[in-house]
Parts: sequence; C-alpha cells; structure tokens
Amino acid sequence: MQRYSLFSLARNALTSHRNWQAAWRSPPLRDHYDVIIIGAGGHGLATAYYLAKNHGITNVAVLERGWLGGGNIARNTVTIRANYLRDESLPFFVKSVQLYEGLGRDLNYNIMFSQRSMIDVVQTYPKMRDLKRRMLAMDIYGSTYEPISVAELRRRIPSLTGGGPDSRLPIIGGMVHPNAGVARHDAIAWGLARGADDYGVEMHQNTPVEKLLRRSDGSIAGVATPRGDVFADRVAVVVSGHTTTLTETIGLRLPLRTYNLSAFVSEPVQPFIDVVVNCPDSGFYLSQSDKGELVIGGATDPQQSFRRGIKESVFEETVSGMLELFPSFKRLKLLRQWGGSLDFAHDASPIVSKCDVPGLYLSCGWWGGFKAVPAGGLTLAHLIATDQPHPLIESFSLDRFNRLDYVIESGLTSTR
Repeated sequence: MQRYSLFSLARNALTSHRNWQAAWRSPPLRDHYDVIIIGAGGHGLATAYYLAKNHGITNVAVLERGWLGGGNIARNTVTIRANYLRDESLPFFVKSVQLYEGLGRDLNYNIMFSQRSMIDVVQTYPKMRDLKRRMLAMDIYGSTYEPISVAELRRRIPSLTGGGPDSRLPIIGGMVHPNAGVARHDAIAWGLARGADDYGVEMHQNTPVEKLLRRSDGSIAGVATPRGDVFADRVAVVVSGHTTTLTETIGLRLPLRTYNLSAFVSEPVQPFIDVVVNCPDSGFYLSQSDKGELVIGGATDPQQSFRRGIKESVFEETVSGMLELFPSFKRLKLLRQWGGSLDFAHDASPIVSKCDVPGLYLSCGWWGGFKAVPAGGLTLAHLIATDQPHPLIESFSLDRFNRLDYVIESGLTSTR
C-alpha cells in the first residue's frame, strides 16, 4: 500500500498527481471465498479490515450492490458519541470512540476526525433527570457527561438565542459530552476499503446479492448475484435497512422493522458552531461541517418504509423546532436533503450475532450506526473468525429475544 504523507504529496505534485496508486483493486469475481460480506458500508468494510488485520482471514469478498460507500455510510449526520445508559451498551460505544481516535493513524488516511464534544440543550426537567442518570452510568465506564448552566450553554453556542424564559419551552440547562465528535463519512469508507485491500480482501461494486443460498443440511452455502453464484462457508449480512430483504429469501424472520431517517444540510457559511448540538426536547440535532454547511437531523418517519427521501411533515417539524432555538437560521438556504433506511430491533439495540442458519452472521438494528463502525467491525470479525461472540457483544445476540432479555436503549438522540 502506498503511504500517504507530506512527502508523497509533494513527490506526486511533480507529476501532476498522475502516478498515485489506486486505493483498492477491482479484481474479477471468483466463485468461492472463505468469507462473503454483503454490504460495503462502514460496518461491512470494518469487518473485512479487522478480519484480515486481527485474524489473518484475507480470502474475503465484500459485495456491494452500488458503489462503495454509497449506502447509509453516505446518508448520516456523522456524529460519534458514547452517551448511553445500559451496562451492555456503554462499554461497546466507549470502545468505538477509542478506536475512532486512532483510526486515521492505523489506516494512514485522513478521516477528518474532530473530537469537538456534544452539548445537549435541555428544556424539560424529566429530560434533565434522564441525562444526569446517564452521567452517573457513563462515569463507571470512563465516558464523560458534565452539566453546565444556561449562561455557559449560551456562551459556548452564541447563535443559540431562542429558548428564553418566556418561550414555549425555556432552556433550563445543558449537558456536555466531551468524548463526542464527527468524522468524514466517505473517508471512513475509503480508508477502510484501502486498508482491507492492502491485506488482500476483494471489493466488488455493482454486485447486488439477489438471495442467500443454503445447503441441504440447512447451513449457508453462499449467495446468488447477477454475475453468478458465489460460495462461502461463512456469510455476513451487513446491509443496514435491507437486512430482512435478504434473510427472508431463506425463510429467516428477524425482530426488525425498517424506517426512513432523513437529514439535510444548509448552504455553506462561515464557521460559527464548533460543537455538535443536540436538542432532544425540540426534536433536532446539528453540527457544522468543515465545508461550512449545517448538517441537521430530526426524527424518523412515523411509518415503516424503505424510502430514501425526506418526508415533508418530518422536515417541517425539525425546522420549526430548530428555528425556535436558532431564529437566525431562517435566513439560511437549504442545499440538499436525503434519507436512509434503518432497521430497528424491538429494544432499539443492535444485533451482532449468529443465527439458526449455520455459517450466517448478522450485523443489524443499528440506530445511528456510524458511531459504531470500528467497534461493530471489530466484534463481528471476532465472531466470524472464532464463532464465539466478542465480550462487547455478548448481550447483542439474536437469542435475547427468545429469552426476553432485552437491552432497552431509548431516548438516545432528539428523535427517540
């Protein structure tokens, strides 16, 4: 793998940047691999990378129906955080933040990681009690949550001019999560793909999986694609909101429902917000990108859907809540909007697990899966390589629903 550095940048500038090595190969698709990973998003690519790096499994094909990094990894608001409540969730997301802190160095790729902190703007006392409860739980696992006054909140976010004493929901305080940050979504995908390719993993774009294949004994055999059947003893389904679309091809029903989550960005403006802002009582969250755009998110669609657009009612509710607290934003123009389909488990926690089909592994149910990309890939790779769950995901197994041993994580952002 060609090393990226200031010196390589200067050297290639002498040849008008015509001699850079391709970030990853495009080899012909073979008919058999040790492992097939369906989905070249963040979690699928991270799984391939850690399979090769940590376990030496390199005969791996990552199959993507579109272009690499074009799914939900490109359709999110890039927030990274570990402000969870449950003992099962906190260690996992704390680990993921720690991995993000060193990921750019490990990949030799600028992922534009900015650990700028997240501030929760609190407008109701029940929410304040909930966040202080999280603060105490997070402290056990080394993740920090700190209360701040209204005056300090407004000092850190000068554009927060709404929410005064006479408003519908006056601001009563805030909580700061210093560990939180953002990263560049496509840089995560490209860096992981480049790192996995360097170990010998193959990336196959424009290769949709039409169905899963089983042997006569019920175990997984491989996948069917328009380019022919591809066989493997181990197959991982890592396709975000389309998990059930594939598992139902072999009669496997999962406790998942798919919803559309939409977001939008403003025109670029001069930098004026240097933190991630979350307003759970008003139903929105935002940050400012390195290009100056405001990246804004709200609630999911109220109904199940595989759509990838934005629903007008959700958009209007998000904007109206935002303008109550940031009235100056009404002068901003909308630049673009998008939606992504996410699958939710019944307890709002992820599923990283084996299932009743031998050789088939699942990574799904991610609510805001971008923050979990490194830890999700690390733990799924461990599960595939050893057939035993990593300690961080023992509680996220599929059979928890048979035991009614739920990991209920609600109220994590402005939308739940």
